[in-house]
Amino acid sequence: MRFQDRVVVVTGAASGLGEATARRFAAEGARVAIADIDAEGARRVAGELPDALAVTVDVGDAASVEQAVADIMQRYGRIDVIFNNAGTDGEQRPLHEIDVASWERARRINGDGVFFVLKYGIEAMLRGDGGAIVNSSSITALAGLENVSPHTFTKAGVAGLTRSTAVEYAARGIRVNAVAPTAVNTPMVQHFIDDASNPSQARRQMETFNPKPGIPTPDDVAAVVLFLASDDASWITGHTIPVDGGYVAR
Repeated sequence: MRFQDRVVVVTGAASGLGEATARRFAAEGARVAIADIDAEGARRVAGELPDALAVTVDVGDAASVEQAVADIMQRYGRIDVIFNNAGTDGEQRPLHEIDVASWERARRINGDGVFFVLKYGIEAMLRGDGGAIVNSSSITALAGLENVSPHTFTKAGVAGLTRSTAVEYAARGIRVNAVAPTAVNTPMVQHFIDDASNPSQARRQMETFNPKPGIPTPDDVAAVVLFLASDDASWITGHTIPVDGGYVAR
């Protein structure tokens, strides 16, 4: 029960990694704000957790994030932990074939969205006793992969922003880290597999992508998020932790 009575905000919590992480926080005693652009999905998850709050938010819109944080503060009075998770994968094709609108959407959600959540979330944390933030980056930020330039650009920015924010707020009681997962068995990845010309081959490629065979589950990544957000990691800040079965170690 590492998070007994703590207030935890999870963005992108209506499905996938965000939902799995929100459920693990709740299982360890947290009161969780389920924040997502999918209002129905957020209400579904919040309705299954004790003292949870569903918050509709578009992380790429500053006013929406500011209002969401205000709603959470009105309900709980403080924010102790943020899992800054909402994101999109972006178009997967060679850079010169990337649609400009697709590039801008990835930048808006994965870049601006992470910044807005940090900005308004940190403002709220500073009214209390500080807290811990975990951002969602990716192995694309740590290793060169083909045909994922929007994702690479934005997730590398998240890793850099994690470092600078950690340094800025370390003396004010706020720790900031990030997780950098490989492909995780989420609805987003399943959508990628299903849309492949040969889905069974695409799944086999995913299962042999990392030195450790298989595809990690959302719970595998959630366990690392909870560690970084907990007092067990009180001297860890400014780091991006790969959850990749050894991919970036090669």
